[in-house]
Amino acid sequence: MLLVKKIFFLLLFLIPGIFFSCKKEVPIQQIIITDTTGYNPTPYSITVPWYFPTIMNIPADNPLTVEGIYLGRCLFYDQRFSGYQAPDSQMSCSSCHWQSKAFECGIDGPFPGGHPIGIGGNYTPHYMLPLFNLVWQNNGYLWSGLIRPDNPVTSKRRLEDLVWMGVYAKHEMYSDSNRVLAAIQNIPGYKILFKKAFGTENITFELMAKAIGQFVRSIVSCHSKFDQYLLGQTSLTPSESSGFVLFVTETGADCFHCHGGDGNPLFSTYLYYNNGKDTVFGDPMDHYGITGDPMDIGAYKAPTLRNCELTGPYMHDGRFTTLDQVIDFYSEGVVWSPSISPLMHKVNDGGAQLTPQQKADLKAFLLTLTDQTLLSNPDYGPPPEFP
Repeated sequence: MLLVKKIFFLLLFLIPGIFFSCKKEVPIQQIIITDTTGYNPTPYSITVPWYFPTIMNIPADNPLTVEGIYLGRCLFYDQRFSGYQAPDSQMSCSSCHWQSKAFECGIDGPFPGGHPIGIGGNYTPHYMLPLFNLVWQNNGYLWSGLIRPDNPVTSKRRLEDLVWMGVYAKHEMYSDSNRVLAAIQNIPGYKILFKKAFGTENITFELMAKAIGQFVRSIVSCHSKFDQYLLGQTSLTPSESSGFVLFVTETGADCFHCHGGDGNPLFSTYLYYNNGKDTVFGDPMDHYGITGDPMDIGAYKAPTLRNCELTGPYMHDGRFTTLDQVIDFYSEGVVWSPSISPLMHKVNDGGAQLTPQQKADLKAFLLTLTDQTLLSNPDYGPPPEFP
């Protein structure tokens, strides 16, 4: 197995600069709100390194277009999207998902301790997951997997349905689709953008959800130092290299089973695991609350480790505030329960039992997964003007 991994990453190193892509014909920044041109959307294809997956979660009824993504970007950042008029009640997706925090709120961001609070003053049930590379997630969304294609609990099964949830949830915008529609329909510039994106000036909430879904699917993180290393554009330090070996070996930190890295550039399987945090469980919104399978008690989605430097607090309940605390937990704090994932191979030892130097090396490797391009790409930031 280790030989296969070495061969895989050697191939990545020896074939630098190859990307899977199709260029945009019209830059997203150049969509003009006052342009009255009719419906002629420009197809948009995501540009990623060749070693990324080619199968993407893009619905046939909502293909990516330059115009649709731009409309979604406007709605994502527009504080009027909540439908409220009072400034202290206005809210958008970007109120919680900050580009500078890898589309989370961050522990030092707008909410004390990194736990988002909705317009109604209610905390979200869980801490946040980032909104990048969602185009490769096919196993459901949220920590519990509530929004998933085969969901037996609710009819909300698509990425677009997260928009509906965000508007209605008491711990988010605490609004409703009629209020949002009334607000957006009264802004003339939006009718032009909907015409360019979807061929109609008849604004509906479903089209709003589709536009935001397009924008979120376009947010891709693939330009970290580790990506540059795989493409032969830089080298890892000895500490970073040692941390990488620890990450992808069962005799080391044994991270790769749940978080990839042994050929999985997403750094998560996006599956659900009981990772040994607790022995007593009472959260109705774990994966068991969705599947009813006793082996899913205490199980939650494995988040991507890309940009993990920025995405604390960590775990579904934000119990760890630093990467050091997370590493300490996997080293010495893992506990057994009947539903613990069989991939937690070192539970009988309480964890991987890493030395201080191994912990430092593992952290050094994790820091190579930070993507500064994601944090500064203007196509992911607020539009140059709002309608």
